[in-house]
Amino acid sequence: MGGPVARFSVRTVPAPERTAEPRYDLATRLASVELPNPVLTASGCAAAGRELQQFFDVAALGAVVTKSIMLEPRSGRATPRMAETPSGMLNSIGLQGPGIDAFLAHDLPWLHEHGARAVVSIAGGSVEEYAELAGRLRGAAGLAALEVNISCPNVANRGLVFACDAGAAAAVVSAVRARTAPGVPVFAKLSADVTDIVAIARACVDAGADGLSMINTLLGMALDLDTMRPVLAGVTGGLSGPAIKPVAVRCIWQVHAALPDVPIIGMGGVRSGLDALELMLAGACAVSVGTAVFGDPGAPVRVLRELREALSARGFGRAADAVGYAHRTDRTT
Repeated sequence: MGGPVARFSVRTVPAPERTAEPRYDLATRLASVELPNPVLTASGCAAAGRELQQFFDVAALGAVVTKSIMLEPRSGRATPRMAETPSGMLNSIGLQGPGIDAFLAHDLPWLHEHGARAVVSIAGGSVEEYAELAGRLRGAAGLAALEVNISCPNVANRGLVFACDAGAAAAVVSAVRARTAPGVPVFAKLSADVTDIVAIARACVDAGADGLSMINTLLGMALDLDTMRPVLAGVTGGLSGPAIKPVAVRCIWQVHAALPDVPIIGMGGVRSGLDALELMLAGACAVSVGTAVFGDPGAPVRVLRELREALSARGFGRAADAVGYAHRTDRTT
């Protein structure tokens, strides 16, 4: 049978509009230097960054904080010099490193060529050594800031921990500031192994520090219950990892409350974006990831991703708005 042919029109339904991934302002400032995001490496955990490049682009981080550099090559302390502890690890490396000549010839140029911003950590046995290091780094390409390690707890002579004395800390900072170009921020790295960290922080700022890094590892030790002797050949070492995060939060909180305009690089037990956010809420404008890279070399970029998600979930459009937020009394939440 014949009949009319039904005609159907095909209506094209537009695909759902693709929305771009939300963009957040992750920029942060270390005094006069602006970084694209607040996640850094921590000094001592990845040398000058080469080891991490195989896992991610080091230029994706806010900055790479180098292992502390000294004037001369240094072999460090005897082995064993690392030990796992509950919720952390002890290290007694003893500032092993190639010395400033090799660093300037190979490591800093490598970071610069790869587009990474370098925060160079320096350490010395005297005020004069710190000053000479600062002078050698003056004008070096790729140098974003100096981190003055006055608080390493595993040197052989505890008398060399300048950060345990306000006057000694100030002397080092003053000498470094005098030899550093005006546009390069100087950050003093502080120890929590003191009675009053605010007093040390204030002394460093008064001496010319543009900012503060906190905290360095805590002095600790462990005993081998089979040999009934210290686990580390150097007896004591620096405790790092999740075990020290509450101490880091406390120190950052206290210093930010006393010196709210001083930028702080926070570190100590950061394993996730939420850990990073906690340090920022306490007052840190940037956060360093250290011990976590031993078990997860990609931890810094993962922490950065998680931090962005954590900021978004809490309504922060800018990372800078989270800095010191826990101190605010005018917030509605």
